[in-house]
Amino acid sequence: MEQKAADIATLGRISAVPAMLKVISDMTGLRFAAVARVTDDTWTACAVLDQLDFGLGVGGELDLTTTICHEVRGSHVSVVIDKASEDPLYHDHHTPRLYQFESYISVPVFRTNGEFFGTICALDPNPADLRSSSIQTTMESFARVLSLQIEDEEAAHCTQAQLQEERGTAELREQFIAVLGHDLRNPLFAINFGAERLLRKFPHPATDTLVRHILASGRRAAQLVEDLLDFARGRMGSGIPLNISACKGLQQALQHVVSEVQSVHPQRVIRADIGDLQGVSGDRDRLAQLLSNLVANAIHHGRHDGPVEVTAKIEQDRFNLTVKNPGQIDAQALPRLFEPYSRPAKDTPQAGLGLGLYIVKQIADAHGGELSVSTTAEHGTVFTFSLPTG
Repeated sequence: MEQKAADIATLGRISAVPAMLKVISDMTGLRFAAVARVTDDTWTACAVLDQLDFGLGVGGELDLTTTICHEVRGSHVSVVIDKASEDPLYHDHHTPRLYQFESYISVPVFRTNGEFFGTICALDPNPADLRSSSIQTTMESFARVLSLQIEDEEAAHCTQAQLQEERGTAELREQFIAVLGHDLRNPLFAINFGAERLLRKFPHPATDTLVRHILASGRRAAQLVEDLLDFARGRMGSGIPLNISACKGLQQALQHVVSEVQSVHPQRVIRADIGDLQGVSGDRDRLAQLLSNLVANAIHHGRHDGPVEVTAKIEQDRFNLTVKNPGQIDAQALPRLFEPYSRPAKDTPQAGLGLGLYIVKQIADAHGGELSVSTTAEHGTVFTFSLPTG
């Protein structure tokens, strides 16, 4: 049953089949035409053109032994009948009498590997001059074309099924990531809270360095978990969650981001020009996260022989945030720049998951803002986020 349904579905997806049956009917005057799947024990209509009210639709079956297609399956030879009642071979045959037709044609359809698939057949109660026409040659040509189309359609459907399976696997993987990230939050919170408490309540010169290392590692792990959760939200359709409001203290929050990154990378020069940002509406913490990821990207992937420049200003009723660094992004990397796990192939191993720019894009989109990048050897690389303030 499953194979029969698959064969019917395959023929149903081949758009040329209805036109093929219409051409056969128009050329011959035969008012019933079909593509049949014929096996050792079944005759099943996979495509039908019925202008006779013959009563057989797609999926309909006939007793195989009552059909001439059964004989075509055995002989692999086309059958053409102009007038069954006067045909020397078929005037006493049970099939014309049973189905009350005079004219009939059936040609075999083979798969490309030579396996018999079925037939293209047509019939009518009235006689027709079929043998003297080119219809047999035409239908046999149709059968060869149909064989190729069946193979192509089955291959395409198989590929599509595999793609759907891969998508399902990817979705399960992303759900797993979301659950894992959520479950990791509590133990990481306990680790960080315990390390902070040890430093505040029980300082000791012999262990403080180790505790600070534990705290720094715990905070780093907590940030990785938050990145994973943001990734999962973005990929699973819910998007990055925002708390939109008037961004009070946005200027200070962005300055703090720059100071924090500078403290982690004291050997790098980071120049910041952050103006008065009153009037910006958005999620302050997410905008700070956007800047943090852009600056971290510039530090890790830009050239180390020049400064990272951060500018945040309100200009012409728009909040514009730019991060510039020396160095050019490879042209091959640009199309995938904001995709997850995307890194230039030439990079040396870096900490992190490769989600920074993906999350930047998700935050920008969630705000309804515009995110762009320009990169040249002469002027370096500039990421720009722009958001209306009105």
